[in-house]
Parts: sequence; C-alpha cells; structure tokens
Amino acid sequence: MSEAVILRQGARVVHDSRWPRILMVWLSHLRRWKRLGQRYTVEWHGGPVNDCDKAFRHVARTAGLPRVTPHIMRHTCGTWLAQSGAPLWQSAGFLGMTVQQFEETYGHHHPDYMAEARAALDRPPKLRQRMAATEREQTSSNVMKIADRLR
Repeated sequence: MSEAVILRQGARVVHDSRWPRILMVWLSHLRRWKRLGQRYTVEWHGGPVNDCDKAFRHVARTAGLPRVTPHIMRHTCGTWLAQSGAPLWQSAGFLGMTVQQFEETYGHHHPDYMAEARAALDRPPKLRQRMAATEREQTSSNVMKIADRLR
C-alpha cells in the first residue's frame, strides 16, 4: 500500500479518491492512535474536533507567529513544491487544485520559470543580435514578403 486516504470520522483508513491523500508517515501514527483507542482523527476529550481554527491560532501564538494562518501554511507548501521543481500535476493534486490554478499561483517560483528568457540574456550580445535577426526573418509577414519577391 503506497498511499492511503482517511475520513474525518475516526482513524480508519479507507481508499477513496474523493478525499485528500495523506503522507505515508502519518499512516503509522493513525494506526497507533487507533490501537490506543482514539476514535477520531482529531479529538478533544474523546469527541471529534470539527474546527481546528482556535487550536491553530493558539499554537501559532505560542510559537511567536500570531499572524500565521492555515492559508499561509498552504501557500508556503505550494511555494516550496514549485521551488523544488516537483511535477505540476502532482503538486496541484497535493494541494487539491487544478494544474492551471497551481501554475497561475505558484508557477513563477518554479526553477524553469523564464528559463529561455534568462538563457537569451546570458548569450553574448553579438549572438543575441544574430538570433534576433533570424527570428525576425521567420515571422509570417517577412515570409510573405520573401515569397512575393520570389514570384
């Protein structure tokens, strides 16, 4: 079993593509908690915790980060995924968004972003001028002018 999916109702593991995938390191913790009698994935005094906002705010304040929110953590995760060069499809799936949304939001953090533009500026000036002239000759309007001259 390479990956698993959990439901909020308890620490049982189910395979269902509609629910977010969890990291394998968490799976061993979930199994241990279930063995110890925990009934819910996140619980407080034996009951389910449906809203983690208050607990998250408390932990963030205790850590000296009062302005950090779950959204900021998600955005940081997306930024780090893009910076690491992880495949777009996998990164988008991990965050629960489309590839287009991921690319629009985090694409500028990817190592390949603007790689061709950077490479063009890294060329010596004379080579840049020659390449630009070649590209101008290949534009459709110039191709039409050259074709007219040949007639």
